[in-house]
Amino acid sequence: MGIDLRPAQALRLLHQTALDQAREDAPDLTLRQTAILLTIYLEPPPHTVRGLAARLTVTKPVITRALDTMGGYGLVERRRDTADRRNVLIKRTVAGSLYVSKMADRLVEKAGELAP
Repeated sequence: MGIDLRPAQALRLLHQTALDQAREDAPDLTLRQTAILLTIYLEPPPHTVRGLAARLTVTKPVITRALDTMGGYGLVERRRDTADRRNVLIKRTVAGSLYVSKMADRLVEKAGELAP
């Protein structure tokens, strides 16, 4: 089941949600940071720096920098894996869940405003 959008509508949806997000008093994430955050929240855990780097086909330092920023906003946490102390697991937070939920609500609202 998909949503039928014309290219102009899809761009308008992206534009309107990006404008709303930019105007909001909330963390201002880059597109790459948003992709990483959504991967963490929409795909099943566990998440590691190495796994995220492979999933997004970027380097580990790219993921580390993004996690530093998102961690500073409280959107994610890093914790040592108790089963394998060499690994650091990326954990979801309440603040991150709320951020992603608001993002989804904004998309649904703006999609409903699109002209047929």
